[in-house]
Amino acid sequence: MQVTMTVNDVEVTREIEGRLLLVHFLRDVLGLTGTHWGCDTSNCGTCVVWLDGEPVKSCTVLAAMAGGHEVRTVEGLARGGEMDAVQQGFMQCHGLQCGFCTPGMMMTARALLDRNPDPTEAEIREAISGQICRCTGYATIVRSVRWAAVHEAAAAAQVTETTESDEAGEIANAGQPAGSLS
Repeated sequence: MQVTMTVNDVEVTREIEGRLLLVHFLRDVLGLTGTHWGCDTSNCGTCVVWLDGEPVKSCTVLAAMAGGHEVRTVEGLARGGEMDAVQQGFMQCHGLQCGFCTPGMMMTARALLDRNPDPTEAEIREAISGQICRCTGYATIVRSVRWAAVHEAAAAAQVTETTESDEAGEIANAGQPAGSLS
């Protein structure tokens, strides 16, 4: 059967078997190996991707079911050559050890921050509770997500401050002849 979907903002069409899981479609057909395949029973969460903006365990979704939908993988987190704050947080706070659970954790963390830009430690732990990390004990993962939240808030505040400053300057200079110094 033929399936068409948008993966990381690129429309793809491929001929597939109807029983092919989304995780295998992403990894084996499209070569997007950032999505990891772990338990195949939806217990570990290493395969989390977004389907129409919602985190899903791609080992429980048939590729055919994703037809006509938007899929985002960990490869799609970075924008314009800039790492996402979650990716930066995992790097800065050592939120990974072996790295196997990391892509799924990052996708879940990004979804959390999109819904709740200032989560508590308890809220972060609840959000990632459907995923297993056998290396970190979760403390560094929680710190990584908090780092991302704090740095995104600081960046947003700086943008707001700059915009307000620019607007204040425009108001102060309103009515001034062009090229005059105030």
